[in-house]
Amino acid sequence: MLSARIALTVASLALGAPALTVAQSALPVTTPPAKAASAASLATPEIKAFAAVHVAIATVHDSIDAQLAQSRNKTVQMQTQLQEKMRTLIADALKKSGMTDAEFQKKRYLISTDTMARKSFDAVVAEITGAPTPGQVVVVAGPPLVAVPAGPAGVHLGHVVNSFMDTPDKAGLLPMALTEARIAIQHATLGLRAPGNVEMMKLHAGHVINALNPTIVTAGPGKGYGVIRAATGVATHAELAAKSAGAGPNVLVQGPRVATAARSTVARAEQIIKLAQQVQLATDAKVAATLMGEMVSLCGQLIAGADLNSDGRISWDAGEGGLQQAQESVMLALAK
Repeated sequence: MLSARIALTVASLALGAPALTVAQSALPVTTPPAKAASAASLATPEIKAFAAVHVAIATVHDSIDAQLAQSRNKTVQMQTQLQEKMRTLIADALKKSGMTDAEFQKKRYLISTDTMARKSFDAVVAEITGAPTPGQVVVVAGPPLVAVPAGPAGVHLGHVVNSFMDTPDKAGLLPMALTEARIAIQHATLGLRAPGNVEMMKLHAGHVINALNPTIVTAGPGKGYGVIRAATGVATHAELAAKSAGAGPNVLVQGPRVATAARSTVARAEQIIKLAQQVQLATDAKVAATLMGEMVSLCGQLIAGADLNSDGRISWDAGEGGLQQAQESVMLALAK
């Protein structure tokens, strides 16, 4: 994942080792002489520019590394083609930034040897990627388990609210969907903060897609599960709960409502992905910013839902429901 790549690369900066992102490519790696480097300093705009190209290169590596690891790409021909593609994309990222490889290496060296510059760099990377600033991750206890009824219906509702076998950390499907949706919201918002920067909007559009469906964009700040997969799981298990033998009256009524709201969320996520892909193809900043604005609105609706019929309330049905309405309905299904 991109966050892991950033963390590893930042660690190499701290040690003064060659940067992971460029060192893995065929681009020449040079270390500026200590005397020449120590005489210089980086201004805030230079740090921001360096951080942006640093993240862009890390994103290239994550994408190509994932392809290199796929079994169908294990031939010598495909490995060579992908390595060449990585070199080309890295060179393009440097060119777009107006930075030569030598300049990139010099700035990397300066940041690795200047504590204040390193702190500024970490903060900028955190702002771009949405990942926590290194050393500031707060570990919190997971939410308490929600009581579910005994029997098959309770098992399926437990998958929705408490734990599911293949989610990261075995989180419940609904909490996982909410987590990924919040990441999508965050990065759509970050993209819109730079309405004049097409490349930055493209970067965050990719991050949004990663949080919604990581099979499309494999590298990014998401958890690797995606809103679409998680919300589809919510719908499936809510319906199975309602169809289970011995399901109580609340489950019979609310199970289909949970499923309907979750499926509306999936449909909304698919809309967002189409917009994000248009952003990735955009060459005009105004066009990209307009699309990002639509994405911000729709990403918010992943959780909040939308009052499509303007009746002053958001229902679980008629395409209005979001994850919040699914959560409200599942809690009603569990009410005694």
